[in-house]
Amino acid sequence: MSMSRSEVRGINLDPQTRCIHYRTPSDIIAIRMKCCGVYYACKDCHAALADHPIEVWPRTEWDQHAILCGACGHELTIDEYMQSGYRCPHCDAAFNPGCRNHYHLYFESEP
Repeated sequence: MSMSRSEVRGINLDPQTRCIHYRTPSDIIAIRMKCCGVYYACKDCHAALADHPIEVWPRTEWDQHAILCGACGHELTIDEYMQSGYRCPHCDAAFNPGCRNHYHLYFESEP
């Protein structure tokens, strides 16, 4: 499954969904927010552009497509992303392993 990276919201986005807040070569994922169903480049872009707080994806919904690879436009389920080893399973682009520091903001913690 793939979608247009132009459908991602964020501040100063580049063609691979990097934003003003996260700009390293591996900062190429966008997250479809549970609260609004919209892809955002990061939590800070959502805070700046949305009029509501982030809602956490419950573990029971980790089969939903909610991660977008900014390199190829492939959509991953949350489960696929969590098991990806920080690489896109479609194009092998590297994802930032530091994103795990923010998982609790987006995804229900593992029991």
